[in-house]
Amino acid sequence: MRWMMRWMLRWMMRVALSLLVSFPSWSADFGKGLAAAERGDYVTALREWRPLAEQGHAKAQFNLGVMYGDGEGIQQDYGQAALWYRRAAEQGIAQAQYNLGVMYKKGMGVAQDYSQAAKWYRRAAEQGDADAQIKLGLMYGLGDGVVEDYVTAHMWGNIARANGYDSGKLLDALEQLMSKGQIARAQQRASDCMANQYKNC
Repeated sequence: MRWMMRWMLRWMMRVALSLLVSFPSWSADFGKGLAAAERGDYVTALREWRPLAEQGHAKAQFNLGVMYGDGEGIQQDYGQAALWYRRAAEQGIAQAQYNLGVMYKKGMGVAQDYSQAAKWYRRAAEQGDADAQIKLGLMYGLGDGVVEDYVTAHMWGNIARANGYDSGKLLDALEQLMSKGQIARAQQRASDCMANQYKNC
């Protein structure tokens, strides 16, 4: 019985070592791409990041989205930008979620869809992204892709302000349409939401 356990352990170690040898270090290749992009060598950055992105590296996927969206080192292609943002967004990259929300809001590379924009803004907002928080507040204020709700709009505006975004114009506009009780409720909801790490907001 012991010989079988030793054999299994050796086999598992061989498999683990072969996997380490056969896959390049993601962090080393990502770093090479980052250094190349910082010096404006987008061709090299693309060469380093594309294989990583195809293997599921979320930050490489996000960076490919940026490159396609901005046309850096590659022909601008909003459809490809949206594809790579979606892959990174599904892995929890807040900036990719926000950018995908923008693309759905504007219909860039995807069919314009306010409900999808609100969905992706919400995911980024729940990770503390102030830009997404203010955009989500605007969508609730206008009823774009969500049910119009001034209290929720004000709540997200308050949260964005707490995270450094100047949301004064949104809050001032909303307060013209809200009662004092609604404003107080929105402020309390914002406080509760932040205390709960943006969960159940």
